[in-house]
Amino acid sequence: MPSVSWKAQELTVGELAERSGVATSALRYYERHGLITSRRTTGNQRRYNRDMLRRVAFIRASQRVGIALETIRDVLGMLPENRTPTEEDWARVSHCWRKDLNTRIRQLEELRDELSNCIGCGCLSLKRCALTNPEDVCGQRGAGPVRLAS
Repeated sequence: MPSVSWKAQELTVGELAERSGVATSALRYYERHGLITSRRTTGNQRRYNRDMLRRVAFIRASQRVGIALETIRDVLGMLPENRTPTEEDWARVSHCWRKDLNTRIRQLEELRDELSNCIGCGCLSLKRCALTNPEDVCGQRGAGPVRLAS
């Protein structure tokens, strides 16, 4: 396995994959979709600046909480291209979806708390729904788990 030197200014796709824990195919995918960038050597090999490590970590962390790659790409576009992003840059970028994350957390908590009785009323519990969803009033608001979708 190649070892990545902390002094290296640029990384090969294999080194970036090893250090980030992301497959080379995923890195190529990220690059094709504008999430990360590289330069090409005269031999047409990819070389990534070290700051791509942080971008890849940000992408993976964002994906883990369900943020779409398109949204991640848009937010990463707010980072400076002419220098390594600072802590303030990253704080500004991550603040962009704080409201969305708080909404997701609330929805997940509701799902966790109601899953055994109701799924917001989709309808999984006819006995209970006679009390909380009489005459299928949730059905008038639309299809699916309308309480959790709001």
